[in-house]
Amino acid sequence: MKQLAILGSTGSIGRQALQVLDDFPDDIQLMALAAGNNKQLLLEQVKKYKPLLVSLQKEDDALWLRQQLDGRQKIEIHYGLEGLLAVAAFSGADTVLTAISGAVGLLPTVEAIKAGKNIALANKETLVAAGELVMRMAGEYGVTILPVDSEHSAIWQCINGEDRHNVARILLTASGGPFRNYKPDQMAGITPSRALNHPNWQMGAKITVDSATLMNKGLEVIEARWLFDVAYDNIKVVIHPQSIIHSMVEYIDGSVLAQMGVPDMRLPIQYALFYPRRLAGGAPRLQWPIGNLTFEEPDIARFPSLELAFQAGRVGKTMPAVLNAANEVAVHAFLAGKVEFTAIPKLVAKVMEGHSPVTFASLEDILEADRWARRRVEEIIIQ
Repeated sequence: MKQLAILGSTGSIGRQALQVLDDFPDDIQLMALAAGNNKQLLLEQVKKYKPLLVSLQKEDDALWLRQQLDGRQKIEIHYGLEGLLAVAAFSGADTVLTAISGAVGLLPTVEAIKAGKNIALANKETLVAAGELVMRMAGEYGVTILPVDSEHSAIWQCINGEDRHNVARILLTASGGPFRNYKPDQMAGITPSRALNHPNWQMGAKITVDSATLMNKGLEVIEARWLFDVAYDNIKVVIHPQSIIHSMVEYIDGSVLAQMGVPDMRLPIQYALFYPRRLAGGAPRLQWPIGNLTFEEPDIARFPSLELAFQAGRVGKTMPAVLNAANEVAVHAFLAGKVEFTAIPKLVAKVMEGHSPVTFASLEDILEADRWARRRVEEIIIQ
C-alpha cells in the first residue's frame, strides 16, 4: 500500500486526489496533509482520513484546529513554512503530492526530495523556477518525479517504453481558454469573473487566469523541457479546444502518439499515484463517438505570455524564476482589481527586460531572483 502526503489538500488538485483515494481505499493510505487558509475543509478532511500530521498556513488556524479536535484524534499540527516542510518530509509517507500553486511549492518539494520521497508533481512552478536543480537532486537522491499535469502525464504515457532518442518533438495541447476567439479590441475590460470561467476545466483561480492568458501553457513548456529533456525548439504548442487529446509525441519516423481522455484531473492523478499499475474505475471514460477534434495555432499577438515563457526558457539561468514570480504577482493584482487583464503580460515583460540573468549556484540564488521580481512588479504597479 502506498503512503501519501498531500501539499495543498484543500485546493482543486488536492480535493480530486482525495476523491481518487476514496475510489481506491485499499491501495493508498493518507499520512499527512498541508492546507492554506481553508481550515474548515481541512478539519473535515482530518476527521475523515485521520492523517498523523497536518499543517495550516496561519498559527491561529492551527490553534483553532487543535481546539476543534480537542484531543479526540492523535495528530501533529503545524503551521507556516515549517509545517509545509514537516508534511513534505514526514517519515510515514513514501510519496508526496505537491499540489500547491505557485513558487511556494519549491522549498517543500526540495525538502521531500532530500527525504527520499517520490514526487507526484502538480506544482509546475517548481520546475519552471528551478528545473535544472530539482531534476539533478532527484537523480542524486534516487527520487522519481511523477508528472500530474494532464499534458505532462499524456507525454509521459506516450513515451513509456520508447527510445527517447527517437522523439522528434513534443506537442503540448492547450484549450485556448475562455478568450480564444476574442478579437484584440475585445481583450480590454476583461473582469476576473470572466477570466475564471474556464470552458473545460475546474481549477484554482491562479491557474485558471494563467490558462486565460496562455501563461499556463508557457510554464508547461518549461516544465516539459526539464521533465523530458527536450530542447525548446522541439516543443510545440497546439490549441485544441475540446481538451480530449491531452498532448502528443511525434517520433522521427513521422508517427504521432496521442493520449486521450475526458478533461478530468482524476485520471492523471490516478496514473501518477499508482504507476506503473492501471486500476479499473475512478475517472469517467470517454463516450464514443466523441465528435470533431480540432487544432489551431496559438495567437501570440493576443496572448504574448506564451512567447515570454519560451524566451525565458531559452535564456535560462534565473530568467524563468523571474518570469514565474512576476506573473504570480501580476495575476494576483488582476484578481484584486489593481490591474487590467491585458496588463499581466506587459508587467511580466517589463520585469524580464530589467533583469540581468545569472547562473545560479544554489537554491538561494533562485529565491533571490524570485524576491527581486516580486518587488519589481509591485513597484511598477504603484508607479
